[in-house]
Amino acid sequence: MPNLEFTLLSAEGLHLRGKPANKDVFLVVRADSIASHTTATATETNGSLSWSEAFLVEVGPHARCVTIEVKCRTGAGERDVGVARIALSDFLGGSGPDLQAMCYRLRDWDGRENGMVNFSVRVVSPTPSPPHAASDENDCESSLG
Repeated sequence: MPNLEFTLLSAEGLHLRGKPANKDVFLVVRADSIASHTTATATETNGSLSWSEAFLVEVGPHARCVTIEVKCRTGAGERDVGVARIALSDFLGGSGPDLQAMCYRLRDWDGRENGMVNFSVRVVSPTPSPPHAASDENDCESSLG
């Protein structure tokens, strides 16, 4: 299965209850797995929050979607702000590894719209593992004889 190179760009139109500082907003991205990627906290530019962070998301053989969660740190811990669940078919099956700019609506956990997230994605073929190098040592054999 190919991997996805994500560049998380910005979020706009977020309704942040309790007015936390923008520096406390961050994103978590995962592809149907426990493994996730967390961004640094956002910076504010012209009223929208921005990250401009790139990373590789490994797509497992049974993955069906990518989830982008917007979260906010508060004095009591982390709070969910919005989530976008994106079908992998939106990225895969295209004509090649071209960069795609995308914008998805976020929803809060009650299903209400809560802003948008902007990102780019490129399909990347997994890099093959290097062949196991032969060594002069007997890795698995006992030297007792």
